[in-house]
Amino acid sequence: MDIKRLFSTLGRRQDTNVIHTPYGSFNLAKEDDRKRMKHVVMTLQQTTDALTRKDIADWRRAWQLAIDIQNPNRQRLYDIYRDAEVDAHLSGCVRQRQGFVMARTFKIIDAKENENKEALHFFDQSWFKQLCRLVLDSVGWGHSLIELGEVVKDGDGCACYSGVRLIPRKHVIPEYGRVVSDLGQNWNTGIDYRKPPFSSWLIEAGQPDNLGLFLKAAQHTIPKKNMLAFWDTFGEIFGMPMRIAKTASRDSKDIDRLNRMLIEAGASQTAVMPLDTELEFIESTRGDAYNVYNQRVDRANSELSKLIIGQTMTIEDGSSLSQSQTHLQVFQNLVEADADMLRDVINNQLLPRMVAHGFPLKGCRFDWDYSVDFTPEQQLAYETMVADRYEVDPSYFAEKYSMPVGERRNSMPTMEMQDPDDNSHTNEKNGTRSKSQVQPGNTDGNSQEQPGNTDDPKGKSDDKKQQQRNVHPFFAQAPQDGAHLDW
Repeated sequence: MDIKRLFSTLGRRQDTNVIHTPYGSFNLAKEDDRKRMKHVVMTLQQTTDALTRKDIADWRRAWQLAIDIQNPNRQRLYDIYRDAEVDAHLSGCVRQRQGFVMARTFKIIDAKENENKEALHFFDQSWFKQLCRLVLDSVGWGHSLIELGEVVKDGDGCACYSGVRLIPRKHVIPEYGRVVSDLGQNWNTGIDYRKPPFSSWLIEAGQPDNLGLFLKAAQHTIPKKNMLAFWDTFGEIFGMPMRIAKTASRDSKDIDRLNRMLIEAGASQTAVMPLDTELEFIESTRGDAYNVYNQRVDRANSELSKLIIGQTMTIEDGSSLSQSQTHLQVFQNLVEADADMLRDVINNQLLPRMVAHGFPLKGCRFDWDYSVDFTPEQQLAYETMVADRYEVDPSYFAEKYSMPVGERRNSMPTMEMQDPDDNSHTNEKNGTRSKSQVQPGNTDGNSQEQPGNTDDPKGKSDDKKQQQRNVHPFFAQAPQDGAHLDW
């Protein structure tokens, strides 16, 4: 279908405004039909994915088809991705990585570098959260093409999109910017979605040649799935003891009846058999299945953890706190990279399209709000530190914690710092005087200062030693030879 010729008929006579296509007839004079023609999904003939068993050879062939220069085709590779996505450990790693990004708070900054809290209502919508998830999915799936819905009003009368949806990846040829209507078509026959009118409603996440992390993950999920199947087979063969019934009867009917009783017995511990029948249970002596199969599964899980979240200790068992903190820092670096990628997509693609669609967001940009990403303990320590050093507006606490706040109380009086060489305060409180203040021979406590001989060097030395001994009065008055004990 020639998109250029189709849209060139707009504005002609009424009889030429009806377009007949294999997907239906569209009257371009009607607004609803023109809106339908803007969407790429309505032109796609979607098919059901085939769920077939995949192996490493299929993965390599699909990879080769995806990187073909002349006619790139990712259909088989996406089948392998969908098969790998159901792996429980892989999906857990992906959810953990995306969850840390989705849990972050954000803000809208206007042209004057001020936070625009009113603009947050345009993004506090389900369509925006779904858009963020689809953009983050491009980390694993590779290039993703996302289509915006119609501009409508929410319950508060605020403008919003009716939703977002992912263009089926099998129909997208990102290397050439085309969308084919039928699978298997050459990219030359597809729609150029990077040109109007489609470009204003589409958002691209990921580079055109990006095949995603699932390309590397598939080489671990495929053998892991096969190993689990082999383990199940091993359990069926060696998990239950073999039951052997011996009978002297040569009648085929008796033998068939005996065999049927053994099969139907199942987990039951009872069976009715002829008198001459001997029943024997043979236990398996194979005990190394755990090391053979479980170790292979653990290695696959470990490789997937390192691939998706960069380490293993935040999703598996850790050995020490210091190692887990180091692994957490590595994981946070990946989360920061995903958050930076999502911010670029919103600022460079989403916001310009929202402005073009009539949203009052001209000059605004999206950014993460790092000021509130604290734990309750960290937030308490931060607020206490600021409040102890600066005057804080009571309205801050009133608005944040939704509680009435009165005037600030007077701070508690601080204790006066005392010079350790000055014992006057302690002595005045206790009614005593230090030894340096009492002259030898004057035992009545009435000290009289004797003028020292300033010209005598020996006197200066004695005064200095005496001053050092009186730094701590307690130890000065303690027995010099220790306590006397009667053993």
